[in-house]
Amino acid sequence: MHRPNLLNWQHDHDFTVINEHGEQRTLKVLILTAITMVVEIVAGMAYGSMALLADGWHMSTHVAAFLITIFAYRFARRHASDPAFAFGTGKVSVLGGFASAVALAVVAMMMAVESLQRIIVPQPIHFNEAIAVAVLGLAVNIASAFLLQGRHDHDHDHGDHHHHHDHNLKAAYLHVLADAFTSLLAIIALVTGKYLGWSQLDPVMGIVGALVITRWAWSLLKDTGPILLDASIEEPVLAEIKNKMEDKIDNRIADLHVWRVSAHHYAAIISVVTRHPQCVGYYKDLLKDCTELAHITIEINTCGDGSAIDPQEMEPAGPVELDIAAAPGQLDNNG
Repeated sequence: MHRPNLLNWQHDHDFTVINEHGEQRTLKVLILTAITMVVEIVAGMAYGSMALLADGWHMSTHVAAFLITIFAYRFARRHASDPAFAFGTGKVSVLGGFASAVALAVVAMMMAVESLQRIIVPQPIHFNEAIAVAVLGLAVNIASAFLLQGRHDHDHDHGDHHHHHDHNLKAAYLHVLADAFTSLLAIIALVTGKYLGWSQLDPVMGIVGALVITRWAWSLLKDTGPILLDASIEEPVLAEIKNKMEDKIDNRIADLHVWRVSAHHYAAIISVVTRHPQCVGYYKDLLKDCTELAHITIEINTCGDGSAIDPQEMEPAGPVELDIAAAPGQLDNNG
């Protein structure tokens, strides 16, 4: 019985993004934030300061977000070669970024609700304590921002040195920026309230901060959500794939699906109809310049009834049409 060496046709499906520097820096920020959180909660309980307690519990939400970030890094790395994941764990960091964005939106909502309550029912402000807490929070977050920014703030793929933005690290960075921004707004409002008597400015600044943070969270959700829903590649690239395939012999694309298998890798399933079938390698070679495609599956359908269009009769490839009935994020080209 003939037993071919299948290794010649097999390839790696690990599209995991590795960012060890990002993981290490996030861990340092987690430790710094957790220590500050514990100190503020203990001091608030010891001295009866609601300002310290509130900021301490607020920091706990960021500790949770940093834990999500680190968990995503480690889970993706540990299960990178697990066959249970058809295309590896490349989307785990994206999922971590999405979860952190949701947490950021929840923090913004809590800030807005609390600020509105304080506008409706003003409460006494202990300015000296509150200013001290805000300054402490700003200092911690500035230090955390420098740690997360670092010099090596891009991830790289297994087996290559292409640099990409890391959604997981971006989420952690936005949490730090959000906290630093709210601390800065609080300092401005509290100093103004203490020396000019504008106490109402404090909750107003809280609403401003909530709106800005909501916008950041929405931006991150827009970046990560489509990837998790298998959104297709940009339409100009789809058109390029179609043109490259149909430009040779009498190839016609009957079905085309392109989707993300990680933050920066795409997979494609292409169904080709032709009267002159070639080997699979021939069709893949037509797409060698489409570097976005990390995994390509070609289906070759031989047309023997003369219905395939000769190259001279073919019209220029038109725009790729969206099939709304297709799976989420996938595109069908019935051209």
